[in-house]
Amino acid sequence: MRFFKDIKQYRGYIVYAAKSRLKSEVSNAYFDWLWWILEPFGLMIVYSVVFGMLLGTYEDYFTVFIFLGNAMWGFFSKCITASVRMIKNNETTISKVYLPKTILVIVEMLVNAYKMLICFGIIAVMMLIYRVPITWRIILIIPICIIFFIFVYGCCVVVMHIGVFVADFSYVLGIVLNMLMYMSGIFYSFDNLTPPYGMILQNVNPVAFLLTSMRQALMYSQTPNMIVMIIWALISMLLAIFGTMIIYKNENNYVKVI
Repeated sequence: MRFFKDIKQYRGYIVYAAKSRLKSEVSNAYFDWLWWILEPFGLMIVYSVVFGMLLGTYEDYFTVFIFLGNAMWGFFSKCITASVRMIKNNETTISKVYLPKTILVIVEMLVNAYKMLICFGIIAVMMLIYRVPITWRIILIIPICIIFFIFVYGCCVVVMHIGVFVADFSYVLGIVLNMLMYMSGIFYSFDNLTPPYGMILQNVNPVAFLLTSMRQALMYSQTPNMIVMIIWALISMLLAIFGTMIIYKNENNYVKVI
């Protein structure tokens, strides 16, 4: 309950801080906000050439397939990477005034969610161009996104807490994220892996499962595995609750450590 009260109390700051971050990121850039489009487009082209043309990877609507994977992975990896040094990077602010540390995570997620939303707008246009069939299963992207956001938040608060006390954690996290990227099916389908390893890898990796579920509902008119989705929804909520409790319990010690 304290978490939701803090969001209500600091909602003005959350919106202001997110807008300021977005403006500052492109204030000195020649292409301004277009960088938020050019970056995923560039990665899509690289992956399409390497895996589509050179390695012969094929999926229906492969360009949309890649772009969607980049959009969701970019949101996840940027939020996690920023969280590990979030307390130290905001030392000036939190040492002078009280600010719930969970609010810092919400601001970071809001900034990256805005960028991902732009990518989803481009995906919608690409789906029209490639004539991707749309069915009622598209409504499933709503619970998928909710679970995805809760899971990312839970990971962020846990990573933020560890990052305060373990100075080298950012290096370890970088290695873990690189490994996870290649295990999340961003540029390939798990259906192409040797059974049953593909299905196992997909279901035990929450990023892979949610990304695959998004593609199934949005692009291929398929219903994701609802049992696995419910399991990951419960795990995500428990992780978010656990991480939030840790932050509230230790937030007064963070200033002393940094």
